[in-house]
Amino acid sequence: MVATRILGARVIDPASGRDAIADIFLEGGRIAAIGQAPAGFDAQRTLDAQGLVAAPGLVDLAVALREPGYSRKGTIASETLAAAAGGITSLCCPPQTRPVLDTAAVTELILDRARESGHAKVFPIGALTRNLAGEQLSELVALREAGCVAFGNGLADFASNRNLRRALEYAASFDLTVIFHSQDSGLAEGGLAHEGPAASFLGLAGIPETAETVALARNLLLVEQSGVRAHFSQLSSARGAEMIAQAQARGLPVSADVAMYQLILTDEALHGFSSLYHVQPPLRSAADREGLREAVKSGVISAISSHHQPHEADAKLAPFGETEPGISSAEILLPLALTLVQDGLLDLPTLLARLSSGPAAALQLPTGQLQAGLPADLVLFDPLGSTLAGERWFSKGRNCPFMGHCLPGAVRYTLVDGRISYEA
Repeated sequence: MVATRILGARVIDPASGRDAIADIFLEGGRIAAIGQAPAGFDAQRTLDAQGLVAAPGLVDLAVALREPGYSRKGTIASETLAAAAGGITSLCCPPQTRPVLDTAAVTELILDRARESGHAKVFPIGALTRNLAGEQLSELVALREAGCVAFGNGLADFASNRNLRRALEYAASFDLTVIFHSQDSGLAEGGLAHEGPAASFLGLAGIPETAETVALARNLLLVEQSGVRAHFSQLSSARGAEMIAQAQARGLPVSADVAMYQLILTDEALHGFSSLYHVQPPLRSAADREGLREAVKSGVISAISSHHQPHEADAKLAPFGETEPGISSAEILLPLALTLVQDGLLDLPTLLARLSSGPAAALQLPTGQLQAGLPADLVLFDPLGSTLAGERWFSKGRNCPFMGHCLPGAVRYTLVDGRISYEA
């Protein structure tokens, strides 16, 4: 491990409230000190960070790595490098792999390959049910021991509410965190876009807001009954955010995240029928976007995630309704997020909280803070610089509607355990 001195950065650590110009000293993969050099410190590398912000490495709760099983779309090596380029040092990968992430063997494979690539720390999310079929529970305790940090079933429905209730009670008895993607499959079936004027005008089958809120209401009631710790992922509606706020006010142990693109785009983007805007759950109305933004501002939604889903080119070439949903955006997560500061919605420390300490707390991950003694996972970025999306692109998936856009801020260095994993 190379001992490193970072000179003159604006150090922002949302967890401790620190926001000051300071030097940072890294040794043995950890932060040795912030401010004054520790006794006997001998730097073998110095990074001049004057004019740069040093922040905890971003924590992204939803990055599809596509491996094993879908290496034409992405690999652990390519997608963790893409994440590092976006300032991400820790990420959670969902269980939709092939085979499904429902055994210790698949978990260990992912973790071994992540360690080999070394670009970011990977925290697997295990499948709540075997093969995501919504019937038999996976071996949840064995998965936790293998390294899974939480459990979810994606958008796949349970065979019955009774099965779901039993799964939550079992998870609660072992203090496991469950991740919900709340969408009622019956109400959403066949839908391609938010049910509203844009979908009607374009002749696209609609997915009503109630597809989210009906499922969300059921899930919240079962969380309350079972006492399980729950995280609600990929909220897409203002009403859904209100329901989470009400649940938190009642004292339920629930947190939530939103996809970064839902805070920027609306269903108006579909007017050109570009499949790059085909996502599930769909882009919703401008009013929904404003509701989600307010929930991020208030902290009801404590985490902003990329919900990065890389695809090979062919997956987006068919007519809109026949293409695969998803956006590849992990490597521009920080520049995209900085548009919220540019728009005056959030100040920089609050934004960084939603990208680091907030998501880390939601899933109880040992990351997302910049303090002496902790692992040296940090991002150095130029807040006055700019990033041309797509100029350098590491993800295998180029399915990104922001390609060619000039975005605020530029990641200069990403460090994982004190080692440079990305350098601009």
